[in-house]
Amino acid sequence: VSEIKADFLGKNQECYSTFSPQSRSKSWHQSSTKKQSQPLAKNDSELQNGFPKMWTLLLVLFISAALLYVLWGGIQGRTSSRRDAEILQEFRARMEKLKNTYQSQNPSLWRRAHASLEKRLNSSHVHLEPAILLLTAGQEAEKALRCLSNEIANAFASSQNASTISINGEDKAVLDSDAVKLEVDTELSSGFSEGKKVAVVHRFESLPAGSTLIFYKYCDHENAAFKDVALLLTVLLDEQSLRKSLTFSEVEEKVRDFLWAKFISSDVPSSYNGMDTDKLSGLWSRISHLVLPVWPEKGLPLEGCT
Repeated sequence: VSEIKADFLGKNQECYSTFSPQSRSKSWHQSSTKKQSQPLAKNDSELQNGFPKMWTLLLVLFISAALLYVLWGGIQGRTSSRRDAEILQEFRARMEKLKNTYQSQNPSLWRRAHASLEKRLNSSHVHLEPAILLLTAGQEAEKALRCLSNEIANAFASSQNASTISINGEDKAVLDSDAVKLEVDTELSSGFSEGKKVAVVHRFESLPAGSTLIFYKYCDHENAAFKDVALLLTVLLDEQSLRKSLTFSEVEEKVRDFLWAKFISSDVPSSYNGMDTDKLSGLWSRISHLVLPVWPEKGLPLEGCT
């Protein structure tokens, strides 16, 4: 009996040891850890498989965006080229009509004016400076000078579906030089900012001398405020007639001498203060890109222009 009892107690102790709280806790912890490790391993595998898919998607998106950019650029380029061609055709048609109307003018006037302005009608070209034309005439061609400058400006602007800025120097002749300078600056800046493409400054020689220095800002070779525009300046000389035998260089010299006498003479009124020889030399170098003579025209209407 004592042997049977001892054997029973030994087995009972083993059983207790096997199912003790510490043993159960350890067994549960190991089981739990094993269960947790399985999802983590699965997630790592999914992430590894997901990275190639993500990069592939990004690559596809990048290539698609690049293709769309190239296609859109091509469409825009073709649209721009077509628009440039239409503008150029319209401008040429208008200039040809003017040439047929103003038949007394030197053929070189049309060729030179056309070449200078046409460069600004190609939007694909980088414009480094505006087109500057100075038209001049004797007293007998005053009406032709005004009308023709207006017509050329309108041809340039209308072909681009734009309008013209018009400034009359005679209206500002007796005003304070600084005030006129501010007015001209405001008219040009606001007009060009609003999309106008050309400005006509009639009777440039009548502006107070100091006020004309504002054209440094708009006619500079490198730093003009607006580069894709045109400015037409007119100068009416004191002499009655401008001989047709004069060369373009001689006409340019005549206009230069006239402005020197007009702006730097010792008897000019106080409103002309602010000009000297050096400043006028700098101004002249900016506005004398292309000096063109205008001759009288028969058949122009008594009022207005053609």
